[in-house]
Amino acid sequence: MPLSEIGERYIDLMESCILGLIYRDPAQDPWSEAAFDMEKRLRGLDWPLKAHSMIGKARMQNVRAAVEHVLENNVPGDFIETGVWRGGACIFMRALLKAHGVTDRIVWAADSFEGLPAPDPERYGADAGDPHHTFSQLAVTLEEVRENFAVYGLLDDQVRFLKGWFKDTLPACPVERLAILRLDGDMYESTMDALKALFHKVSPGGIVIVDDYGAVAGCRQAVDDFRGANAIASTIRAIDGLGVYWIKS
Repeated sequence: MPLSEIGERYIDLMESCILGLIYRDPAQDPWSEAAFDMEKRLRGLDWPLKAHSMIGKARMQNVRAAVEHVLENNVPGDFIETGVWRGGACIFMRALLKAHGVTDRIVWAADSFEGLPAPDPERYGADAGDPHHTFSQLAVTLEEVRENFAVYGLLDDQVRFLKGWFKDTLPACPVERLAILRLDGDMYESTMDALKALFHKVSPGGIVIVDDYGAVAGCRQAVDDFRGANAIASTIRAIDGLGVYWIKS
């Protein structure tokens, strides 16, 4: 059911706040200048100093389209993001459920809440030399993410957190069915761990989103290897040159 005009304005405002488009906080990544760059922020090409998401406008709008697709088509299951940083995409999912009056789905936020793991090149050669674990900017505590949900009034029993390395937490994730699986683990290991543990729980018609497919070679290889090994023929669709998604057949 389409949102009212007030509902549309609420979601638009949430998106702008989560992405830092209103207060225009500067970047903190190694390759950006400190000044706010609107084009980079919209494209998800910087690491904001304060904003709650770094995925940019197109990938955030893809989150909305995915949520609305599964609601309109009655695709059963919860939503999960594996690799949440400050929680922005999960907060947006929860806001969309709130706006649509949905009370029977849970948003799961899975993360180590202490950054990315050091690469294990003996097991995952594609991760050799991966530097993500060296960036302290990517380590956000569970307490901070919970507070980010709370400042929007969205920390409630429809939000659950899974803390720890994916290889340990995701196989035991108590979710039965997923309508949306959003992967944002950057590395081959993190991406493969999430796909192995959770893809079989995605309902037919559900959506798999991969944030880093076009940005990190290891992530892309993990997706391609998993799809090949499991004969997944669903068409991969580009979002913005970085993120992609497919609908599970």
